[in-house]
Amino acid sequence: MLTGSEMGVVDENAAALGVPRKQLMESSGHAVARAVRSLAAPGDRVTIVAGRGNNGGDALVAARFLDDYDLRVLLLGRPDAISTTIARENWDALERAEYPTETVGDATAFALDAPDVVVDAMLGTGIAGDLREPEATAAAAMNGMAAAVLSVDVPSGLDAETGRLADNAVAPDHVVTFHDTKPGLPALDVPVTVADIGIPDAAELFVERGDLTRLERDPASHKGDNGEVLVVGGGPYTGAPALSAQAALRGGADLVRVACPAVVAREIQSYSENLILRPFDGDHLAPPHVDRLADLASDHDTLVVGPGLGDADATLEAVAELLSRFEGTAVVDADALSVVPDIETDAELVCTPHQGELRGMGGETDADWRARADLVESFASEVGQTLLVKGPYDVVSDGERTRVSRTGNPGMTVGGTGDVLAGVTGALACVQAPLDAAAIAAYTVGTVGDRVVEDRGYGLVATDLLEEIPSVLWQRD
Repeated sequence: MLTGSEMGVVDENAAALGVPRKQLMESSGHAVARAVRSLAAPGDRVTIVAGRGNNGGDALVAARFLDDYDLRVLLLGRPDAISTTIARENWDALERAEYPTETVGDATAFALDAPDVVVDAMLGTGIAGDLREPEATAAAAMNGMAAAVLSVDVPSGLDAETGRLADNAVAPDHVVTFHDTKPGLPALDVPVTVADIGIPDAAELFVERGDLTRLERDPASHKGDNGEVLVVGGGPYTGAPALSAQAALRGGADLVRVACPAVVAREIQSYSENLILRPFDGDHLAPPHVDRLADLASDHDTLVVGPGLGDADATLEAVAELLSRFEGTAVVDADALSVVPDIETDAELVCTPHQGELRGMGGETDADWRARADLVESFASEVGQTLLVKGPYDVVSDGERTRVSRTGNPGMTVGGTGDVLAGVTGALACVQAPLDAAAIAAYTVGTVGDRVVEDRGYGLVATDLLEEIPSVLWQRD
């Protein structure tokens, strides 16, 4: 089952893999036409009620394959208000071929002339709440007649995110949906046809540009609404926590603080005036610091722990205690990874090991990415956390879902790129589910690395990645 927003991601990923939306619409229209033919006899009166989006576009395609019927096509609204290019092209194709098309300017002009089958293609998976006009009047007319009602993808008025059905929604007799079923459809107690429209399985497996459509930013948001990240790191190393913190800022977090040993705080601060430091006594993390850090972490959306901490016994003991007391989402990187298999925690962890670190945690790996994906999924299920295992193909799994990111290049074996990845993951985990945050971060940082290498060649350093992060996350082709 896929929600409407997930289906949008898959559609866009399919386009990135070479199966464009126009081709998917053509396949969807074929599926709608087949469903109509299963409900109507040749010569029957078939009325299509199409909205101005891609849901309506699917039905407009179907009209071209219904020449054996007494066809009528109603568009709710003006043709120049059709919201997508491909839907508009299909409307234009019907008009040029002189199909019986009509437009409905407002609810008072809507009328159905006793069809045998009516196709509900008014609203698709992106709409929530009660129907407005003219869709409300059209739905009432459909519900009040004896005709068989066929809904396209979901009935108009069904929220494909939650499965909630509006009080004035269309009550279909049959639904034809695409690729996978949607929330709310099983509860309708009507036949639902799930049509294969040619979306490859890879569109759900590989992380592609469609995953970036999950990201949005409320124009009315205030400081802190887009995430606050606490990076716990430093001591033996100073660059690692600075890289993670700067990457978290570039990844969209509003506020990023670095908790680090006091002896290195000034040095870490010197990397950027954008960093907020929260130093603690001593030259390395140790158990006496945990009470303060636990209180501090509780005020943040995401904790990033590990960059530059080192592997001193006292440090790892403190990491284990901090994670066992934390209840939010934590990104665990570098030496801190070694404590994960043995701790009990209510936190949701995103662990970011390379393959050597994965083996150190008790996991297995393989040179073949497909075999490695299976091994990572199995180990993620065993530890009960999300894993982002770095490699030529990054594998992300929570034990149930597994994603693979193919971006990145050999130039990114340089030190510090993993710290950047941890920071971006931390920022995204403020506003995304752990698996999605990790998948988008892997794709983003790899894409950034590819751009840097294309521009400058090998010899990149981790700081080269920072400024490019927003252009990958937020620019839309």
